[in-house]
Amino acid sequence: MKKSILSFLTLAAPLPLWAALPTPVAPSTAPAAGDWLGLIQGYIKDGGLVLGLAIAVLGFLWIAYLGFAKFNEARQGKAEWAEVGVLGIVGAIVLIFASYLLTEAAGVI
Repeated sequence: MKKSILSFLTLAAPLPLWAALPTPVAPSTAPAAGDWLGLIQGYIKDGGLVLGLAIAVLGFLWIAYLGFAKFNEARQGKAEWAEVGVLGIVGAIVLIFASYLLTEAAGVI
């Protein structure tokens, strides 16, 4: 008898807690109510955009790291200052191109 009462209380106790959970945020495409496939596609689209932004951030950090490393080498006399300038120009072009591609990909997805 005690086991059945204890198991009932264990199952019944968390029920009021479920009512306090927030509603999930809908994806940016806002599908119609009951459209599960549209909802899943919206979440996949938003996830792809976040993944693309994460890759872009890693690219920015990588170019910045290379710039600092090349600057340090130039200060120590192991590299020419022109190499620092070329890295800055090429790095800026690569980052602008990557930003353009991400913007276009966000429109296509």
